[in-house]
Amino acid sequence: MARKGARPARPAAGQDVERLLDELYATPPSDFVARREQLAAEARRDGHGDEARRIHAARRPTLAAWAANLLLRSQPRESERFLELGRALREAYRSLDADGIRELSEQRRSIVSALSRQAAELAQQAGHGLSGAARQDVESTLRAVLTDEEAAERWAAGRLESALTPPAGFPSQDAAAAGLARKPAAGAAPAAPDTRSRAEDELAERRRLRQGQLGRARRSAEAAERRLREMSAGRADADASLRQARERHDRARAHESAAEERLRRARQELRRAEQERQEAEERLRTAARAVDRAERAARDAAQEVARLAEPIT
Repeated sequence: MARKGARPARPAAGQDVERLLDELYATPPSDFVARREQLAAEARRDGHGDEARRIHAARRPTLAAWAANLLLRSQPRESERFLELGRALREAYRSLDADGIRELSEQRRSIVSALSRQAAELAQQAGHGLSGAARQDVESTLRAVLTDEEAAERWAAGRLESALTPPAGFPSQDAAAAGLARKPAAGAAPAAPDTRSRAEDELAERRRLRQGQLGRARRSAEAAERRLREMSAGRADADASLRQARERHDRARAHESAAEERLRRARQELRRAEQERQEAEERLRTAARAVDRAERAARDAAQEVARLAEPIT
């Protein structure tokens, strides 16, 4: 039987420490330390020392890293498509698929730009605008996610502490395409017919597989772009609705102020009228008392006249 007055048991911190860490890294950097200490103190109070140490060891993210975490958690579908685009792009570079590299690189630039703008908007809505340098760090992080598998895994975990940097050795679109199109050096001995035939077959098979992967990546990228356009249109509609709502609110506030002023004046008039009514009632009571006295005096005078008019016997 539970002891009377005992506090209800809370879930073990080990069961939800991951959720708490996810929440912590979605907290704005300005509030991060206070929230971290609060969560760690609650875990210690409940007897979960290991979890408290894990929470306390969390490092406050930079503003750009927090915005990237916020983007991941606020837009899970678009983030998954972005990660899929990165996987396709890295595979295209590994196989030196020039056509795939060219098309995916074009999509990469547009989607990185769109997502970085969206991250800045989300941060602004949360009350923390991004500086130009912070926005560049967000873009750098997104480029790293596309080009580096480890960076993609770190971003997908949603707990970045600092901005990510794309690998310096990642080839450019032009360099990759040039490498694929480069011809054999002059004087090089031609490959044997059987070897060339097998190589051509293997290359054709790789290209066939690559076309399938490229098609899926294109569809994912196109879906992500459509979703971004829809969200941008939805945001524009929301901004217009917000402006209209603010205008209506301002008008209503002005009407409320005018009504309050009219009410204040009406109350003043009511108080003055009440005072005048009380004064008039007092004057009426005074006059009534005077009339009563006059009536009594008149009666007394009439009685005296009547008495004096009686014959003397």
